[in-house]
Amino acid sequence: LKVIAIDEQLRVIYEDNVHFDKDLPEFKTQGGVYIHSDRLTVTSPVLMWVKALDIILEKMKSSGFNFSQVRALSGAGQQHGSVYWKKGSIQMLKNASPELPLHQSLKGCFSVSNSPIWMDSSTASQCSALEKAVGGAQHLARITGSRAYERFTGNQIAKIYSQTPEVYKQTERISLVSSFAASLFLGTYAPIDYSDGSGMNLLQIWEKVWAKSCLDACAPGLEERLGCPVPSDSVLGTISPYYSQRYGFSPDCKIVAFTGDNPASLAGMRLQEGDIAISLGTSDTLFLWIQEPTPALEGHILCNPVDSQTYMALLCFKNGSLMRERIRNDCTSGSWDEFSKALSSTVAGNNGNLGFYFDVMEITPEAVGIHRFNRDNQKVSGFPKEVEIRALIEGQFMAKRIHAEKLGYKVCK
Repeated sequence: LKVIAIDEQLRVIYEDNVHFDKDLPEFKTQGGVYIHSDRLTVTSPVLMWVKALDIILEKMKSSGFNFSQVRALSGAGQQHGSVYWKKGSIQMLKNASPELPLHQSLKGCFSVSNSPIWMDSSTASQCSALEKAVGGAQHLARITGSRAYERFTGNQIAKIYSQTPEVYKQTERISLVSSFAASLFLGTYAPIDYSDGSGMNLLQIWEKVWAKSCLDACAPGLEERLGCPVPSDSVLGTISPYYSQRYGFSPDCKIVAFTGDNPASLAGMRLQEGDIAISLGTSDTLFLWIQEPTPALEGHILCNPVDSQTYMALLCFKNGSLMRERIRNDCTSGSWDEFSKALSSTVAGNNGNLGFYFDVMEITPEAVGIHRFNRDNQKVSGFPKEVEIRALIEGQFMAKRIHAEKLGYKVCK
């Protein structure tokens, strides 16, 4: 959990974090999560998140941070995680005692104590049922911006409803991690914003309302449990009296809708129409601002957090930095300097030599293996090291461009 305070010039005046494994060892998480015995189910304890908020605010208080100067507060949460509030919890949220840390007041509030998160892949049967119910994967993508994904919230809710209907029945509200965090500050249930809401397989991304066919396919009475979605820049209200009394926040401090981490990256990088951003990590992620999206079976279309009339596209490529590191190790004995020199020594276009490098099954496209083609389009078993390095880099970036264009991205000349 990270906190950052900025002034009106966007200068950072305070920064800190809480590390789940190290600072909250009693929850016994690894990387902030539990990986269950089936290796598919991955969850995080909800109370750990609440306790982390208590810890970080106490750290700020003891450092002398002046909470009364905070005019507005917002945040981002990991996309696709979901929190299940037990019937009657809203009263506990509204009436939390400022004498107690929040986690003590809320410990009985959750019908599901361990939240499904983005790493979970245990809902394959729910995904196929949802696609079937709405007329296929492409039709679901046209409605919600994505085909059915195992981590998406609609499928997680469907699993909870089908496996533990009594738990679902006890649930009065379902939040995303982002709207859950906003709820903690608001002292009442915060709505889900359009942008994070479009990562659920439940929101009609064009009309910005819940898709009835998707709700019905997942669980009964779902619309009232989700509340009405709102634009990502909505001011939801003022901070709960709990924070004014315990920490000295001004009662006028505004709570702005929280959103998902991916939409927040687009907003934080100040992308504009025609811009594209690429994050080069273990997985490479590409996100971009688009006017007229064409939802496909690959990638995701989300509502744009900055401008609710436009969209953002998100593409994830699994064979990212680990693939680049493997070719670096094979070709230049682990040296990035030598790798860069080899890349610079070859010409753009690689004289027609082309490669596709997938050590693990790729997401976009669904393919695996190393595939090399020479300038005559014949498959070959190897390239000289300089050609190999350029084939890897050019192949990865051409794939990003091609798949972005399929989703509606136009390269500005």
